[in-house]
Amino acid sequence: MKLVAQRIRGMQDALPNEGKKWLEVLSAAMNEAKLYGFKYIRTPVLEQTELFNRSAGDTSDIVNKEMYTFKDRGGRDVCLRPEGTAGVMRAALENGLHSKPLPLKLMYHSSCYRYEKPQQGRYREFFQFGLEILGSSSESSDAQLICAGYNIIKKLGIRDVKLSINSIGCSECRAKYVEALKSYLKVHANKLCKTCTERFDRNTLRILDCKESNCKSIINHAPIITSFLCEKCFKSFSILKSHLDSLEIVYEIDPGIVRGLDYYNGTVFEFLTEFSGAPTAICGGGRYDGLSQTLGGPPLPAVGFGFGMERVLAIMKQQGIELLSKSEPLIYIASMDFESSLKAEKLCEDLRRASVYAESDIFSRSLKSQMKYADKIGAAYTIVIGSEEMKSGKSLMKEMKNGIEFEIPLNSSFVKEVLKHIN
Repeated sequence: MKLVAQRIRGMQDALPNEGKKWLEVLSAAMNEAKLYGFKYIRTPVLEQTELFNRSAGDTSDIVNKEMYTFKDRGGRDVCLRPEGTAGVMRAALENGLHSKPLPLKLMYHSSCYRYEKPQQGRYREFFQFGLEILGSSSESSDAQLICAGYNIIKKLGIRDVKLSINSIGCSECRAKYVEALKSYLKVHANKLCKTCTERFDRNTLRILDCKESNCKSIINHAPIITSFLCEKCFKSFSILKSHLDSLEIVYEIDPGIVRGLDYYNGTVFEFLTEFSGAPTAICGGGRYDGLSQTLGGPPLPAVGFGFGMERVLAIMKQQGIELLSKSEPLIYIASMDFESSLKAEKLCEDLRRASVYAESDIFSRSLKSQMKYADKIGAAYTIVIGSEEMKSGKSLMKEMKNGIEFEIPLNSSFVKEVLKHIN
């Protein structure tokens, strides 16, 4: 079969079985976020390019290499969002949400787009679930956000997850660190990979995140940023650690965590686990107190994180984690003629209005074919309606796993009787 079009490289279809798992993960994450008071926000997939040039930084890999940018018919520079945070901040400022009682707690689930080499667990279209707390500079908001991420991971059942934290300081102490880092790296400049050589002047901190073996061995002996923190940043990082200790959240300090976006300052963190033989971040974030002003808004401290949905699902599959909750039991109502098919259709609709998963035939199949289909789709219960059942006003509901049958009226008491047997 030759189709007129095929899936674009780096994009993925979520087929029903995968989609079911996707919804389970998203539901678990959103339900946990609600316990902390997060409210859902949705932003457009298409934004002005300048939003990300300003927020991510014109020296970041996202802006330099990875954004899908183009001019629309009005000649405006627009792009597909490469990440979720900047759009959320733009929406909050543009709609005056920052004028409401603070802190403002927002959650989102967004498709994002980056033109990078597709690989396992990473695609050109990918999805993020994120939480953002706007308006609080307190370390307790950082700790609360980390707790929310920790609890989401626990709810998903992902094992062997490690929390790594760091502080990249404010602009002043970070500038002193970058100067010291450059001095150290100059001695080893001829051993750095091509990417790190390019990053040396325009985005030095990103060299710390390089995965090349030669670069990693050099970085292991580089100065660490926490040694350059000013008094205020050092105190803030110490207070965060006290919060996490009090909350019994186990963590380790990793001075190599810098995150890839220019808007981060102060606290940064990642939740990591092994994926395909290497430590992999499934959730990452940090503080971005200057982003609001960068976008033209008032001072508005903020902290947030993002989960990579594809990566979470891939890790759950690797660890053999099944769906978080069982599907509702399916009731299949088979029919033997036209009149009984109308009755089956109506009874199914009555069950659905009572939040019960029900199916009936829409193909005019024979009774034998209907029962085969009911078995294939995993029906927990079946009911057969024919002319005799229509006359008597009752039928039998069969529990498929053990063959037990119950008499069910086909009148106004139908739903009540069904619920009595399945609950």
